[in-house]
Amino acid sequence: MKLSTKARYAVMAMVDLAREGGDNASSSLTVISERQNLPLPYLEQLFLRLRRAELVKSARGSNGGYMLMRSPAETNIYDIIAAVDTPMKATRCKDHSLAGCQLNKTHCLTHNLWEGLENVVQSYLKTISLEDVCHKKTMSFSKDDQRQWLSGGPN
Repeated sequence: MKLSTKARYAVMAMVDLAREGGDNASSSLTVISERQNLPLPYLEQLFLRLRRAELVKSARGSNGGYMLMRSPAETNIYDIIAAVDTPMKATRCKDHSLAGCQLNKTHCLTHNLWEGLENVVQSYLKTISLEDVCHKKTMSFSKDDQRQWLSGGPN
């Protein structure tokens, strides 16, 4: 399962907008592009999708640009990714079809494993807001945390 460039760039730009835009202040895509080292034409395409999803609004004029439609605390990372890209998918089944991913219309042996992974990732991204990312309040696993989790808990 891989996060697309569209999704990564959209999240980076939205975090920049949340950090630098402030309350009701707009930021131009040119400035975001320069600050985050992202291609401007790509950002323009992404922000059209973000605007359609009502995550940002545009302002015209000399101080024009984009601003968040909701507060950073109310804007979760999953919604940003879903606005610009299809959700991450780990199973082979089409749209979680009951028919399954096998030729005989059953689920493969590992279907529940991959579907569970999708659910965990989506749930995590739904709990993380732009504000959390701006203030570095996201869950991070050190190598020790990973070993502990994989072994089933503290030794």
